Amino acid sequence: MERNFEQILQEGKLYRDVNALIVAHLRDNNLNRAASAVASATMTPLDVEVPPNRLLDLVSKGLAVEKGEPVKGVSASMLLDSGAAVPAVYGSVPVPRTAAVDFSVLPDAKGSSKSFPEHETRHVSEHKNVARCARFSPDGRFVATGSADTSIKLFEVAKIKQMMLPEVRDGPIRPVIRTFYDHIQPINDLDFHPQNTILISGAKDHTIKFFDFSKTTAKRAFRVIQDTHNVRSVSFHPSGDYLLAGS
Repeated sequence: MERNFEQILQEGKLYRDVNALIVAHLRDNNLNRAASAVASATMTPLDVEVPPNRLLDLVSKGLAVEKGEPVKGVSASMLLDSGAAVPAVYGSVPVPRTAAVDFSVLPDAKGSSKSFPEHETRHVSEHKNVARCARFSPDGRFVATGSADTSIKLFEVAKIKQMMLPEVRDGPIRPVIRTFYDHIQPINDLDFHPQNTILISGAKDHTIKFFDFSKTTAKRAFRVIQDTHNVRSVSFHPSGDYLLAGS
């Protein structure tokens, strides 16, 4: 375990050194946009200090050794020795010894197949268009789905579990306990109030709507917040006193 951890640390340092060499090479060749992109993606300082043409020098030496050509001032044994170190920006990192693989003698894997666990799907309910979002209630008793057909369906989890039992597989169980119709464009996100029986939705129609699912006959929202843009996400604060919306 200790050896593996040490190898992970060494590989991490090696990756940082390589990233620094790439950033410095791009920067020194006036490829500033590419250097900035690589620096940002790899979290490497853009102003990292590296000797001029260091990356080209190391690559040329490596290619020469690979071809069996002599390298001025460096022997092949020095570069390939597992105890040798590559000069690095953030400290020297030992180069791990690698073994060559002869792919011509590897067994043919065409006939092999992977085994995957079996999962059974069950039709619970359906929207008239794609379901774009789903959310469980904090207590896990309910799950709501919002669709591009502008409707919201509220399911009772206990009834869904009951449907999965073999003896009631074809029984008259209806897990959908509420269906809300009050949006005029696809629904992007849903969230449950942490304490009250309130479900909120954000949609492309620039609205945030509040539904009270304790009322069995309610189909419409009891409160609407009008936005100026497409409401992409909604989220209640854990206290339930605040609402965050992204548009």
